[in-house]
Amino acid sequence: MGKQKKKTKSDKTPDSFFGIPVKRLGPYLAILGSLLYLQTTTFDYTQDDAIVINENMFTTEGLSGIPGLFMYDTFYGYFKDHSKTRLVSGGRYRPLTPAMFAIEYAIAGENPWFSHFISAISYGLLCWILYAFLLALLTPRLSAETAMQVALFSTLIFALHPIHTEAVANIKGRDEIIAAMGAIGGLWLMLRSIQDPKPMMLKGLATLVFLLGLLAKENVITMLAVAPLTLAWHQEGKKINWMGNLWPIVTASLLFLLIRASVTGLSAGEAPKELMNNPFIKVENGVYMPFTAAEKSATIVYTMGKYVQLLAFPYPLTHDYYPRHIEIQSWSKPLVILSLLVWLGLLYAVIRGWKKKTWWAYGILFYVCTMSITSNIVFPIGTNMSERFAFLPSAGLALIVGYALALGYNSSYRKYITAAGLALLIGYGGWTLIRSHVWTDNHTLFTTDIKTSKRSAKLLNAVGGDLVTMAEHEKDAVIKEEYLREAQNYLKKAIEIHPNYKLSYLLLGNSSFYLGDLEQAIIYFRHVLKLDPNYQEGRKNLGVALRDQGKVMGEKNNNLSAAITLLLEAVQYLPDDYETYQLLGVAHGQKGDTQKAVAYFRKEIELAPKNATAHFNLGIALRQIGDIEGARASFEKAKELDPNLPQFQNQ
Repeated sequence: MGKQKKKTKSDKTPDSFFGIPVKRLGPYLAILGSLLYLQTTTFDYTQDDAIVINENMFTTEGLSGIPGLFMYDTFYGYFKDHSKTRLVSGGRYRPLTPAMFAIEYAIAGENPWFSHFISAISYGLLCWILYAFLLALLTPRLSAETAMQVALFSTLIFALHPIHTEAVANIKGRDEIIAAMGAIGGLWLMLRSIQDPKPMMLKGLATLVFLLGLLAKENVITMLAVAPLTLAWHQEGKKINWMGNLWPIVTASLLFLLIRASVTGLSAGEAPKELMNNPFIKVENGVYMPFTAAEKSATIVYTMGKYVQLLAFPYPLTHDYYPRHIEIQSWSKPLVILSLLVWLGLLYAVIRGWKKKTWWAYGILFYVCTMSITSNIVFPIGTNMSERFAFLPSAGLALIVGYALALGYNSSYRKYITAAGLALLIGYGGWTLIRSHVWTDNHTLFTTDIKTSKRSAKLLNAVGGDLVTMAEHEKDAVIKEEYLREAQNYLKKAIEIHPNYKLSYLLLGNSSFYLGDLEQAIIYFRHVLKLDPNYQEGRKNLGVALRDQGKVMGEKNNNLSAAITLLLEAVQYLPDDYETYQLLGVAHGQKGDTQKAVAYFRKEIELAPKNATAHFNLGIALRQIGDIEGARASFEKAKELDPNLPQFQNQ
């Protein structure tokens, strides 16, 4: 079945397959793909949706924000800081799907149901496009009936595969869907143009489709390798007009690279030196150190084997493969050796199938080429692996499985192959429905996947942060304390894995603050600033903790010297916080240093001119130093602002 076949009358495509009209298979596959994820319309925003949708300053502007999405790095609209757009090597330029989100935001506002609906529809359309591409790819070399069977079985495997739940159920994952539509749609148009007597329109359309895919996600650039392979397999035994057929993807890629370079620059930059953005560093004695060559290569080989395992047997699934869910690997570990053997086996299949252009070899090469850009071999991508990275590559392995099912279906083992195929599809579909529900909201996602990714510092931190947020909104004091204690357990585990994880220290400080342990909160916040002295949230939180501890020392412990010391430090971090100046004024007044008290009360009024208490306190201080007129004016201003101020009862 892998060889070129001469067409005969028996090659005519049947009118129906399992009672379904063959001409309607594409639309039915689209409906199946969409219906599978229709439940997501009840889901919330999750995970990285905030970066590209509801907390992105361009997306939330609706239509007027679209130009900004094309003018800046994808991260800029969220961080609003150019220095943070290089958190991962080379930055990111993926404006197309955020532009779609901006349109959806303009229509539905901050309501995720509409975007989930569009993602489900887009996934269904992708399934239709994949079926059409495979049919066009296979028909010249297989009988029409067999080509239809392989295309159908392969697309069903792709449509129902549970590993796709992250890309479809998470709105942000639409970049994977649109990129795949651009990649596969471009290949399909390229093949169609070969048979068209006037191919220029189709080639021009292919160029546009490839470019749109690239603007959704950079991994479409791998079509520069896949397109020649596709032509070689499709046109096996025929003379190929290489440049005439490949110029659409070459042109689209050059245009994209020029656009991208004008926005993000040409330099990929250095690999980030932070564990959450570079999985190939480790912390030794508090210092980041790169993996050894053996550790890095073994870890990459292990993860590539993990992808194959999840594509064949998609369990357990998780959204988080950050350090150290994938542990540092060595060449002495059995699973690393097993993964290497699997890949050597795939290489052997490619070598054996290259000359005859077998579909086994094509499926493997499609997978390898499209996975190459996210393999961490070319450059670090910011994480060990992610299920969404297998989205487009999975089409290659789906072709292999679909081809095997078609071979079996047309053999004497049809009954058994049909049963096995149905069991596989039902199993995949059922697991997809169950798994996609995990993406209902962040709390469900985090608390479900922490059972799988128990060693992910990022997910431990996320669960801890989620519990701290829940505690903030909890009115029952007992339950609130339970949330905070549980959060600290997760956050401390995160720090065990990643000793320099400033976010975990920040959240530990926040949880200690809410528990009323101000001394411990200050210790955690100080450590945050030790890791990053310019971290604004850490500076602010430390200032608040110092201020409140100063208040405790003054009001409850009557230790004015300690209170003033703490408050003076708090001012360094809260230069515009009027309450800190008020406490300093009161503390100095009680200590007898009235002149300083006056200065601090004046500063408080400068920051909060409509604060009646500030004017009243200034009046008392002025009266104590003998400025009767000034005191009278301050009291009058205080009474003007708040006639019911309790202190007036004693005046």
